[in-house]
Amino acid sequence: MFKLPLRLAFKYFKSNKGGVFSFTSFLAITGLTIGVSSLIIVMSVMNGFEKELQDRILGVVPHAVIYSDEPINDYESLIDQLKLADGVEEAVPYISFQALITSNSISKGVSVNGIDVDHEDRVSILPDYMLYGSLEDLSKDNSIVIGSWLASYLGIFVGDSITITTSDIKSSIIGSYPRSINLQVVGIFELRAEIDQSLVLISHELAQKFKSLTDETLSIRLKTSNLFLADQIAYLAIPDNTSLMSSSWKETHGTLFEAIQFEKLLISLMLFLIVAVASILVLSTIVMTVKSKEREVGILKTIGANNQQLVMIFFFQGLMVSFIGLLMGLLLGLIVTFNINNFITFLEGVMGRNLLEAYFINYFPYYIDYEQIGFICLISLIFSLLASLFPALRVTKLNPIEILRHE
Repeated sequence: MFKLPLRLAFKYFKSNKGGVFSFTSFLAITGLTIGVSSLIIVMSVMNGFEKELQDRILGVVPHAVIYSDEPINDYESLIDQLKLADGVEEAVPYISFQALITSNSISKGVSVNGIDVDHEDRVSILPDYMLYGSLEDLSKDNSIVIGSWLASYLGIFVGDSITITTSDIKSSIIGSYPRSINLQVVGIFELRAEIDQSLVLISHELAQKFKSLTDETLSIRLKTSNLFLADQIAYLAIPDNTSLMSSSWKETHGTLFEAIQFEKLLISLMLFLIVAVASILVLSTIVMTVKSKEREVGILKTIGANNQQLVMIFFFQGLMVSFIGLLMGLLLGLIVTFNINNFITFLEGVMGRNLLEAYFINYFPYYIDYEQIGFICLISLIFSLLASLFPALRVTKLNPIEILRHE
């Protein structure tokens, strides 16, 4: 039943001059190839940027924080309870406050994090991004670790001294004034992100002194097994009959990732328009083929070919165009994605400038989401097949008597 439609579909698919493709088939295949490959390349790169941003920002920012209106007493036993909760991988004491950092008459507002030096590597990626020094050096008295951008802005290096001033008021016999202390820079980290200019680290013990605490802390930092459920995990982890509260990264950086998701949606919709245009090329290819083959259709109807066989001829032709375009688009998209950094390096050499110097990473990250690629190919195939089916159905309305009468 399908033998004749397949043979004729392949014949119409080829060029009358003996080429591999007819000109219209070539245009449709090219359009599909460009559309599908563009979708794969752009979405893979955007996935890579999102994943890199997620790893670097959320690798430093607390997944969730347990806190109270009052300093938390006996926080070590609370940490032991929190570690037993579902979804909590690690819990450490944590003190965060705003301060003014000053050096060489230059000042900058920063966020000061008092960390558990011995366990920071369990909740943060920061130890892996130290340019100079080590987080373990924070165990020294009056020491601080700062970001590379901030160090450059202040004009300081490891071994130099800076002044930290907080809004906490210190009273003495000569009056009241903001609490201020001189600290020595013992390390510099670089994430190539906004955090490099706004975050400084001190030990939890030093942060306790800043906040006039003894055996207390202001909050507990949690690392959760699921980033996107961090708020729920933290809330459920709070012991009953306590006044503790929780917050998560979604409250501080959630809008950033929502913006990325929205941008991905808009770009994917725009790129799917390319696939839609390519599908129109498939439609026009089948329409032109049906129009040019009306005489053959009339003869086939006269010798007994039914409407289903005639429709399948042109539908199979569209199917060939769609599969070849999708396959070529898939291969081209994957090849370009895997070699995109080589292409960017070549382009930078030709232009003589760094294209990514203003961004938080100096290379094009990519992440191949095979489910997403499968969805792209499926939607593109559906568009193409629908574009093939509608003009193919037109042959059922052709009258062989009228067609042959004008021959």
